[in-house]
Amino acid sequence: MFAHPQIEQMEREKLQAMQLEKLKKQLRWAQEKSRFYQEHFAKAGVDWQAVETLDDLRKMPFLTEADLYRTDSLDLLTLPLASVLRYACMEEQSGDLTHLYTNGDIAHNVEMMARTLVSTGVNQTSVVGLLGDMADSRFQDVQYAAEFVGAAVVPMSLEYRHWLQIMEHVSLDTLVGTPQLVLQLIIQLQAAGKEIANYPLTRVICLNPAAIQNPMARHIHDRTKAEVYTIYAPAALGTAGLLYPCDGHEGQHLQEDHYYAELIAFNSDTPVTDPHQMGELVVTTLDAEAMPLIRYRTGQAVSFDTTPCSCGRTLLRVKTPFSFL
Repeated sequence: MFAHPQIEQMEREKLQAMQLEKLKKQLRWAQEKSRFYQEHFAKAGVDWQAVETLDDLRKMPFLTEADLYRTDSLDLLTLPLASVLRYACMEEQSGDLTHLYTNGDIAHNVEMMARTLVSTGVNQTSVVGLLGDMADSRFQDVQYAAEFVGAAVVPMSLEYRHWLQIMEHVSLDTLVGTPQLVLQLIIQLQAAGKEIANYPLTRVICLNPAAIQNPMARHIHDRTKAEVYTIYAPAALGTAGLLYPCDGHEGQHLQEDHYYAELIAFNSDTPVTDPHQMGELVVTTLDAEAMPLIRYRTGQAVSFDTTPCSCGRTLLRVKTPFSFL
């Protein structure tokens, strides 16, 4: 199923032309409006005007997780605070990151999440349980996207007693949560003498901030008997919409109208050109308004596949070294 077939099945030449146009605007916006990028680019001795092709992006400096943690979010911000519609603090093991969003940023994130949900089979007949902290912007995007698709949404909070009540009184067919919270739900149900496999769940969508792959996916599948999908949701991106799965099960599709991806050799700035070689996934936002990310090194080991997918999508596929399902 497709949420936006015009984009998801676009010819790659047209897609790349659109990416280049957006990339130039994004680089100019970041350099002109963000104090951080003004200093970041000046230190590297580069200017946005040096980028005339997609490959020219290699002239720009990388952005690392360490850069984000030691930079005040207001230095990254490209707009007056009056233009900010949402503040969100992402709590991760390595620390907290504050993200700021405009109305446009939220709309883009919800659009990407809607594609993700539709690709897993969520539709207007679905009942989606959100197992997580609704103060987390990533879960808010899931809620808005599910409602946009027409699904019924049930926020489940972080209180396990509330979880058990909902599981008894609402027939959820879709569960969205972090792998850790999904496992906690399984354990709490078991402690109450119940098995999660006896509930009408057909899909479990795990928002995983740590990696593209989820080592708990096999166990969750075995316990729930449901289809398990893992969505990469690092705090640095401020969204869970970067990649999404499909029926082809041949990697995850990159949302290429919103992100440009590079494959870089680990501990190097050398591009990986061999289609069979793994490298580090590096991403650049193409239409972020409040807080653009230019050449962000994700630390994720992947390979790229641009051949047409059996699902019919033409978007770049990102593959990991192994799968747990």
